[in-house]
Amino acid sequence: MSAGIPFLDAYLNERASHSSGVSFAVAGATALPVEILAKRSIIALVTKSSLSIQLDWMSKHFNETCRNDKDCFKKHKTALFMIGEFGTNDYTYALFEGKTHEEVKALVPHVVQAIKEAVRRAIDYGAVQLIVPGNLPISCLPIFLTIFQTNDTTAYDKFHSLKDLNSLSMYHNHHVQQAIEELQKENPNVIIVYGNYYQAYQRLLSRAKLLVCSNPDKSLNWDGSQLTQQAYKFMARWLIHDIYPKLQCNFST
Repeated sequence: MSAGIPFLDAYLNERASHSSGVSFAVAGATALPVEILAKRSIIALVTKSSLSIQLDWMSKHFNETCRNDKDCFKKHKTALFMIGEFGTNDYTYALFEGKTHEEVKALVPHVVQAIKEAVRRAIDYGAVQLIVPGNLPISCLPIFLTIFQTNDTTAYDKFHSLKDLNSLSMYHNHHVQQAIEELQKENPNVIIVYGNYYQAYQRLLSRAKLLVCSNPDKSLNWDGSQLTQQAYKFMARWLIHDIYPKLQCNFST
């Protein structure tokens, strides 16, 4: 909304016109298929609609709304594709189920490869402007601070977030940025921009004055893991001004 774009209707909402765009996103979804995670004894607790399933929905939608490849490319020439963010749920489920930091870190290349393939599939349907966000500093979220709290003061950074867990987010984000560079070389006529959620959220934290508040317009977090609309609003403002110069979009900031 900060970009002047209305909320996108969900793909599964059959009554929606999808005139302003379509969302294939599912809350709690993982980048990796749930079957792959299960082989590593990681259970996707919220939904089985992983990234691959969402991409299949995307393909079905485009096959139904485009007359042919040329029509799809024409329609998507001015469209903005948002791929993610993905990975946080894969890592969260693994951490909450007792996996070690190294075991979770080993998921990163596989998660990022799944994101990379998602970008390629979007490009195959004519996407020429894409945003690929990184992860938030996950240990800054109250639910992580509560579950993994420690009396070791050296374990926390200046935002009172856990350094070890945030290093996982940074490791993921580094791999995402590398993947974007590789994809950009493969597709020189396509614009692929990194969405720096990590920095956007830290910018919010640097200005935070309250721990908890009954008024969501003055709070960052609803329930320990979900940000408030106001938090997203401020993040969006920063991200738009960071991303806008890198895109060829006509929306208003």
